[in-house]
Amino acid sequence: MDAIPFRRECHLDRLASGEAFDIAIIGGGASGLGAALDAASRGHSVLLVEQSDFAKGTSSRSTKLVHGGVRYLKQGNVALVLEALRERGLLCRNAPHLVHSLPFVIPSYHWWEGPFYGIGLKVYDGLAGRLGLEPSRWLTRENVLELLPNLEREGLGGGIIYHDGQFDDARLAVNLAQTAAEHGAVMLNHLRCDGLLKENGHVCGLRLVDEEGGLEFEVRARAVINATGVFADAVRALDEPEAPPLLSPSQGIHLVLPADFLPGNTAVMIPKTDDGRVLFAVPWHGRLVVGTTDTPVKRPVLEPRALPEEIDFLFNQITRYLTRDPSRHDVLSVFAGLRPLIKAGAESPAALSRDHLISISASGLITLGGGKWTTYRKMAEDVVDHAEMVGGLEQRACITRDLPVHGAGGAPADEGSHLRVYGADAAGIRSLAALAPALGARLHPRLEFLEAEVIWHVRQEMARTVEDVLARRTRALLLDAGASLEAAPRVAELLAAELGRDASWQAHQVRLFHHLALGYLLDA
Repeated sequence: MDAIPFRRECHLDRLASGEAFDIAIIGGGASGLGAALDAASRGHSVLLVEQSDFAKGTSSRSTKLVHGGVRYLKQGNVALVLEALRERGLLCRNAPHLVHSLPFVIPSYHWWEGPFYGIGLKVYDGLAGRLGLEPSRWLTRENVLELLPNLEREGLGGGIIYHDGQFDDARLAVNLAQTAAEHGAVMLNHLRCDGLLKENGHVCGLRLVDEEGGLEFEVRARAVINATGVFADAVRALDEPEAPPLLSPSQGIHLVLPADFLPGNTAVMIPKTDDGRVLFAVPWHGRLVVGTTDTPVKRPVLEPRALPEEIDFLFNQITRYLTRDPSRHDVLSVFAGLRPLIKAGAESPAALSRDHLISISASGLITLGGGKWTTYRKMAEDVVDHAEMVGGLEQRACITRDLPVHGAGGAPADEGSHLRVYGADAAGIRSLAALAPALGARLHPRLEFLEAEVIWHVRQEMARTVEDVLARRTRALLLDAGASLEAAPRVAELLAAELGRDASWQAHQVRLFHHLALGYLLDA
C-alpha cells in the first residue's frame, strides 16, 4: 500500500472516501498500533481508530522498561520470559533512538539474597542468548555504593548488577503509528468507535464518530480487531452484551522525583515489596521514576488517579532504601496506569497473567487482551495471523522482526540531547528552530522542550490538543506537572496558530489541561 502523510486531514480524507478495509482495529495503544503496523507491512489495507490520542491510556503510563520480567522466572513462566527477552532484543535493534540498555542493581541486605537472586539472573542471562545485553555480575558493598551513593548503607552486604531495556513508551507509540502510515495504514486519533456493523450475524465493520468535527462514518472491514486494552470488555459488550469479562484490571502508580535522590545512570530493583511486586527506582529523562503498585480496579477509566494508600505505600517502600528520604513536596508528578490483566483464579493482582490472549466471538470479533509493551510485536503477529483466517484474507508472512521503526538511524550528534528520542527526525526540528529562531526557546525554564517541537508535533505527529503535546509528544506532564501547567497557555497559542483555531479554543484547551494536570500534582 502507498504511504500516507502523517497528517490527520489526509487520513480523514481516506476514511471519508468510502474505502473498505481488510482489517479495522479499535484502539491506539501498544497492541493496536503493533497490529496496524504488522498488517499494513504484510500488504493488507488497514484502518486504526483511537477515541482519544495514541497511547492515551495504559501505553503511556508504564514503568518505562523493556524487560524480560525477572520475577516471572520465580513464577515458573519461562516461556513468557523467553519471549520477552527475544522481543527486548528486537526492540533495541529496531528502535535504537528510543530503547537502550540500563544497568540495574539489586542490593543485598540479607546473606541469602545474593546467591538466590544471582542464580536467577544467570538463568535470565542465558535465556536471552545472542539477543542479551550485558551479563550480570556480583558487586561488593563498595561497588554498590560507588554506583548508588544515596543507597541505604545499614545492613548492605553487596549486590548484583544486571542489564535490561529502557524506553519512552508514548514516543514509541507515535513512531509506530508513523511507521504504519508509511506502509499505507489509515491511522486516526480522536475518532471514536460508536458501534459494530453486522451482516448475517457477522461483524463486518464499524460505526465511527469524529470527536473533532462531529462527522459520523460507517466503514466496512473483513476483520475487526478489538485492541482497546483495559476497555476490551466494553467493546466486547457491543458485540455480545452478556459476554463474561476476560480482564481483571489492576492499577499501578509511579512517583517522579528529582534525579538527585538517586544520582547517576543506574536503576535500583527491589525484588519483593510488601504487596508482592517488585519496586523500581529508575532514572528517566533526567528524573527518577519510582513504582509501582498493584491495586485491583473494578471499573476502568480513561484517566485513573493515584489513591492515597498507593502513594503512602510507595513512600513507605522507597524510604527504606535511600539515605535521603523524599517528602511529598519533592514529587514532581504522580501518574497512574491500568494493566489489562487476564482473569484467572489468582488471589492477588501480582499473580494474574501477563500473557496475552486472543478471543474470537461467534460473530467474528477478534479481541486481543493482556500482554505488555515488551511483547507488543509478537502479540501483533499472533492477532494478525488470526485476522487473516477470520477475514478470509491471503495469509502472508510477518516481516516486523527486522523492520526499523520510524526515526531509527538518527545522527549520533543527538546522543546527549533530549532530541535523541526523535531519532532521524531531530534534524527537522533543528531546521524549524533555525528558520524561526524564536522557536528555539524553551517552553518553560524547568523543561528541556523547545517551541519548535510543538510545531513538529502538529505538522508531523498528528498532535491535536495541548494534552497531546504535553502528555505524550513531550513527556512534560509526567516529568514536571507544575511546569507543564505553566507551559500550557504558550502551547495552546502555538497549536492554535498551526491548526487555525481561535482564542476561545485556546482558552478551552488551557482549562481542559489545567483540570487534567491537577490530578498529577500530589498536593493540588
